[in-house]
Amino acid sequence: MDAIFKALADPTRRSVLDALFAEDGQTLSALEAPFTMSRIAVMKHVRQLEDAGLIVTKRRGREKLHFLNTVPIQTIHERWVTKYTGAWSSGLLGLKHELENDMDESPRTVEKVYEIYIRTTPELLWNAITNPEIRAKYNFGAAHVSEWTVGSPYKMKSPKSEGLLGEGVILEVDPPRRLVQSMLALWSDEAQAEGTSRVTWEIEQIKDSCRLVVTHDQLREDGCDELYGGWPMILSGLKTWLESGELLTTPGSLLYT
Repeated sequence: MDAIFKALADPTRRSVLDALFAEDGQTLSALEAPFTMSRIAVMKHVRQLEDAGLIVTKRRGREKLHFLNTVPIQTIHERWVTKYTGAWSSGLLGLKHELENDMDESPRTVEKVYEIYIRTTPELLWNAITNPEIRAKYNFGAAHVSEWTVGSPYKMKSPKSEGLLGEGVILEVDPPRRLVQSMLALWSDEAQAEGTSRVTWEIEQIKDSCRLVVTHDQLREDGCDELYGGWPMILSGLKTWLESGELLTTPGSLLYT
């Protein structure tokens, strides 16, 4: 918490986050362009945002791209805002970021990246992601059922829903480190109209904890944010369950339970 508030206290660092809000997946050169300060000074600000978990970096060839991570903001929201108001803050939920496809003639797509640290083992984290009963505890009550082998289908379903909430295919499996799956949302006509996207789970053990990075990509630009807007709540619920065995009640979390 202290690192998050310290990072947000500086106007330059807030400007960096605003830049990623407007256009995500930027290089350091792009981020430093609006500022008159030196590249090293901008690097220090970006590094502090990374240390606070507000920025996640990913390599694309020779480039290092920076993405806005909304999970720490969700943590702040759960500690105070939900407790006193019980309502989701539309300002925080509205944190969006977009990544343009380099191919001019191809449809522009969006990539969302979320990072969280959980005090658990890779094996327990993998089980929480792939076990239908556990998944339903933090994923809005939606169980994910699959054989979890490459090429196998998976279904998102709930006893309270007449039809499927979603479906897809398992694209890559490397337990307990990496899982890639396609995703077609079926819970609403608007979500279904967005077509198929892709979700990648990456698990890295760091001492007594796991670093979990979830990348949701192949999303349409300016598309329906129902597809990715719930990830901060899902990942916060996953962390709470693994670390305490308790359920985290967030807006919409009991929708299909």
